[in-house]
Amino acid sequence: MSKKQTDKAGSKTDNLRQAIEGKVPSGTLIAIGGAENKGDEPEDESMNSENANFEKTEILSRFVTELKGRNPLVLVIPTASSLPEELGPSYVKVFHDLKVKNVEVVDIRNREDACKEEYIELVKKAAGIMFTGGDQLKLTSILGGTDFMRLIKERYYNDSLVVGGTSAGAAAMSTQMIYQGMSGAGFIKGSVSITAGLELLNDVAIDTHFITRGRIVRMAQMLATNPTFIGVGLEEDTGIVVKEGKELEVIGSGLVVIVDGRGSTHTNIYEVEEGVPVTMRDLKVHLLGKGDTYTLEIF
Repeated sequence: MSKKQTDKAGSKTDNLRQAIEGKVPSGTLIAIGGAENKGDEPEDESMNSENANFEKTEILSRFVTELKGRNPLVLVIPTASSLPEELGPSYVKVFHDLKVKNVEVVDIRNREDACKEEYIELVKKAAGIMFTGGDQLKLTSILGGTDFMRLIKERYYNDSLVVGGTSAGAAAMSTQMIYQGMSGAGFIKGSVSITAGLELLNDVAIDTHFITRGRIVRMAQMLATNPTFIGVGLEEDTGIVVKEGKELEVIGSGLVVIVDGRGSTHTNIYEVEEGVPVTMRDLKVHLLGKGDTYTLEIF
């Protein structure tokens, strides 16, 4: 990319930030912790086999319910996946089963693909976007700063666009993004890697598969680096529906864990060397289930 092209891309990003700064999103965001049910019966002796909160396709049905317009267009974006040719069609099938017939797979595999005019035209027409699971770093490195992603963000703020993401697709939505880190041993300094996400949910960090993979310690280390952020841990087959950029409702069969470090009284993260456990005091934790609501107090 030439210097002129780089300057032009940077100018577009700056203009978008100025346009949406302080603005309340008109769209709806749905972040899912991964492994959302697609119509199958739960496996015997699994968590959901005896969970009274479990409903087949509950989360994806809610995504469909939030769509606006007649014959709404849904775009499935399997960019994060290592098997996009398999994952994309699986979502087309489940959306067809849920009576949404206008579904397109946007198979973006590199930054050149993200510049294709036909994909940008699809975003202009879409009522809903679904980012699949995989590797969240692929999402940010391929889509970050592109016209494709800028348009999604612009429409999320100005229109009734529904933006959904599961697993990596959810983790990439927040301002602060964990893209690598051991789950159970995540409180060793240097064991958690953090970067900027796609910034659809401000001053929030999302982590997925949260209870199944024991990820609260790595979330706490991320918050120790900057307690401004609210940590939102999403369990599998569990999600949040966010309106106005801050009003959160829990859907699905499991729990959402809110980790708030703004009242923290001490951390040693800036004192210890890498490889040493990080300490943090006075975290506030909320466990929320289906139907519970929470207002994200963002600055």
